[in-house]
Amino acid sequence: MADKDDLLLNSREVAFLLDLSPDTVNELARRNVLPAFKKGRQWRFRKRDITLFKRQLKGLNVAA
Repeated sequence: MADKDDLLLNSREVAFLLDLSPDTVNELARRNVLPAFKKGRQWRFRKRDITLFKRQLKGLNVAA
């Protein structure tokens, strides 16, 4: 049985979670800033990776 953190998200869902546009999410994935992989022509993201990225981003904002 798959863990809920193993869910795959699309660019639109990640954009909502990170408060970014889907185009920005795709660009970050293309530049290897966001951990992602391509499924066909679309980027896919593991929810656990996005959660970790969000935590790291929050930590950077606090330190600034």
